[in-house]
Amino acid sequence: MRRFLIAALFAVLAAPTFAQSWPERTVRLVVPYPPGGNVDGAARIVANKLQDKLGQPVVIENKAGAGGLIAGETVAKSPPDGYTLFVGANGPILFAPEISGKRSYEWSRDFLPITTISLTPLVLQVHPSVPAKTLKEFFELAKRDPGKLNMASPGAGTTNHLLSELLQPTAGVSWTTVHYKGNAPATNDLIAGHVQFNFDQISVALPFIKDGRTRALAVTGTKRAHWIPDVPTFAELGYKDITGQTFTALMAPAGTPAPVIAKLNAAMTEILRDPDVVAKFDLIGAEAVAMSPDEVRKYLAGEDATWMPVVRKANIKAE
Repeated sequence: MRRFLIAALFAVLAAPTFAQSWPERTVRLVVPYPPGGNVDGAARIVANKLQDKLGQPVVIENKAGAGGLIAGETVAKSPPDGYTLFVGANGPILFAPEISGKRSYEWSRDFLPITTISLTPLVLQVHPSVPAKTLKEFFELAKRDPGKLNMASPGAGTTNHLLSELLQPTAGVSWTTVHYKGNAPATNDLIAGHVQFNFDQISVALPFIKDGRTRALAVTGTKRAHWIPDVPTFAELGYKDITGQTFTALMAPAGTPAPVIAKLNAAMTEILRDPDVVAKFDLIGAEAVAMSPDEVRKYLAGEDATWMPVVRKANIKAE
């Protein structure tokens, strides 16, 4: 016990000195998806700016697989020294451990929040062949032929999938969910007309909506998305519980010294207020958003309370 106390005291005394010299080498941002897409894009927008702030290389390491679990486990088990960080999102941070059944990490136990990076609302979009111009018409179509419409999901337990699971009982409709291994194949099949609709991040859907390859019916934000201002929110249309967004957040392994977390948060807050960075996120249909570590913790707790019951009720499990 005495040795433990001495070691703990040494760690506390050494933390400020460590933080003053940190970083002294490359910092890794571990991304739970392949290159391309919402989360990887967010990481790449901030990486070079963070490198400039820290004065050391900041590299992105894509570790895809198991719904983000592989990347999450990698960071959770890494030394808490500030050199290995997790650029996570809803699925990898909140849902993947539950869906996998492994419970190999818990966000509230195994990670320390640093900041959010971006928030992206989702949009319900349909293939042009679907004879529905409004959400009401879409629901009427779904009610006439229960299970006939096919919804493209980028994977079980993604925010896209969970919104579908929440909406069906809320609206009294049903359809068939077709799971894909990622957003790209799901989007390709929607564009080709092999499936009729999906829920997708505006950052991904925007080009297809603009060129008429899909039709947007409603967005999941608390307010209209300025990228597609003519598209109403679900709340406007009477579905107040249908709100949701994809977040990206920067997390560190539990035990990372508080001064390092504070240094990272300060750097990221400046970066996410940089007009150039704000414009880059806006261009892809996302909003650059910095939060304090406490704000992130409260936000994640709220998301956990909203969506974990949906995961459990739908009995979503990794295949």
